[in-house]
Amino acid sequence: MQVDFIFQIVILIMSVVIHEVSHGYAASYLGDQTAKYQGRLTLNPLKHLDFVGSFLVPLLLYISQVGIIFGWAKPVPYNPYNLKPGRWSEAIVASAGPVSNMSLALLFGLLLRVGIASGASSAFIEIVSIIVFINILLAIFNLMPIPPLDGSKLLFAFFPDKSYQIRGFFERYGFFLVIFFILFLWQFISPVIVLLFRLITGIAF
Repeated sequence: MQVDFIFQIVILIMSVVIHEVSHGYAASYLGDQTAKYQGRLTLNPLKHLDFVGSFLVPLLLYISQVGIIFGWAKPVPYNPYNLKPGRWSEAIVASAGPVSNMSLALLFGLLLRVGIASGASSAFIEIVSIIVFINILLAIFNLMPIPPLDGSKLLFAFFPDKSYQIRGFFERYGFFLVIFFILFLWQFISPVIVLLFRLITGIAF
């Protein structure tokens, strides 16, 4: 197994852990302490790893040579009924994950630009580029308005309160919608990720 794959897995795991912990801290700030009580407000990967999402899926993607490494961690739990009143509370919690990933992408993108300007090594440039790319990918993917992805919570915030049956329907079949999206619609989203990578880093992907 190549060393670059190991690096990508490590970067992916830490990125999804930060993503999930950000959800937990946002929920805690808004009044729900479920994640705290379950010991999930920690950057310790062992508390968040999911065998399928954190290991099996990335390995299969690598073996199939599809060109991307992707995965997920166990969702940080929260109780929406404990959040401070307001229809946007759940949307704020949902947006915390993608915001954390885009923040990491911007931070390491700036570091990459400084490194390139100062003549950093090719190894440094490659590793930081992977960090930026994976975090952009995670942010954009999770913003898709498909349950159980974070974008669906943002979308449902605009739905009237009486539309819970519609929401329940989409959440019931969300897994199949995500699979459909990956198989048939991902090609329309990947150019956006490449464009953002170029804008943030100045590097043509």
